[in-house]
Amino acid sequence: MMGGIDPDSEVSAAAEVWDEHAFKVISAAALAVVTTGTVSYHFLEGWSWVDSLYFSVVAVTTVGFGDLVPTTDPAKLFTVAYVIAGIGVLGLFLNERLRRNQHRRRLRADRRQEDRDDD
Repeated sequence: MMGGIDPDSEVSAAAEVWDEHAFKVISAAALAVVTTGTVSYHFLEGWSWVDSLYFSVVAVTTVGFGDLVPTTDPAKLFTVAYVIAGIGVLGLFLNERLRRNQHRRRLRADRRQEDRDDD
């Protein structure tokens, strides 16, 4: 123990706080990525808001239909950074979503097992 504080309990407390707020934080980051892409493409390419949103989602999900493509050098450079960052944030979002679903399923299974044990 350092200075009367147990480092393991601090780490555990921080992990609990993160678990409680992780989905909200990561969801906000994912929304920020799509919003940043939408605004950037609207101004860099002069696309409509709908086209900009559409391309932002298509690019970050790596679908890449090819119907819209950046044509200016600044937009192309932005796309490189946007896709790299966006894929990372999208991966975090999907991972957290799957982790939460798995946790809920485990809790339901535990409750069902407890109900069976009580019978």
